Amino acid sequence: MSKPGAAGGSKFRMTLGLPVGAVMNCADNSGAKNLYVMAVKGIGSRLNRLPAAACGDMVLATVKKGKPDLRKKVMPAIVVRQRKPWRRQDGVFLYFEDNAGVIVNPKGEMKGSAITGPVAKE
Repeated sequence: MSKPGAAGGSKFRMTLGLPVGAVMNCADNSGAKNLYVMAVKGIGSRLNRLPAAACGDMVLATVKKGKPDLRKKVMPAIVVRQRKPWRRQDGVFLYFEDNAGVIVNPKGEMKGSAITGPVAKE
């Protein structure tokens, strides 16, 4: 018997693999080489827990290596690959060989025009 007040079904969630402070590759042709995760959009809080992101999450990031006009600015990015394995709802476990993201504008449109390497469908 379930606990009183508990929801009927459980919400599907991905394993979070990129905490704040993680450095990931930039997988687009915007001129950035790597991205430093500063914050994760839409994450609630728990005392002493670092916010973390998974594939498909929007993060606030800065460029650590790349074109000088991109560096030293906070910009949104979307995570497209993560090393940490996660389970899809069909039961398959999936992971990539690197952590990567693409730079986007606040509406979610890409800054670059192409993505290099594989991309998770999430």
